[in-house]
Amino acid sequence: MSASDHRGALGRRGEDLAVAHLERLGYAVIARNHRTRYGEIDVIASDGRTLVFAEVKTRRGASRSPLESVREGKQGQVRRMASAWLAEDHDRPRTRELRFDAIGVALDTRGRLVALEHVEGAF
Repeated sequence: MSASDHRGALGRRGEDLAVAHLERLGYAVIARNHRTRYGEIDVIASDGRTLVFAEVKTRRGASRSPLESVREGKQGQVRRMASAWLAEDHDRPRTRELRFDAIGVALDTRGRLVALEHVEGAF
């Protein structure tokens, strides 16, 4: 398996755990890995009141928070992707609020969850 295959599998595992976390909180997942011309939105979810655009970052080990990589440039990209999705998807849920969350997932070497950090309204 190549390094990009490993990264892809790691990212999918992190997103699966993040989605399960959001669903436990009562969110319905609207879309995963939605491609726009600006990039790919990891997770779009709604609880009926709030539409959440979640950026998910996954790392092996817990030496550093996965959320350290959600910097200003990435935040702007996620906002552009969300704006494109809102303009293109006419069947989307109508909610009072929009929110940008960051979810950091740390896994051990076997792919087991070590930590999950969910920051609501991260940017």
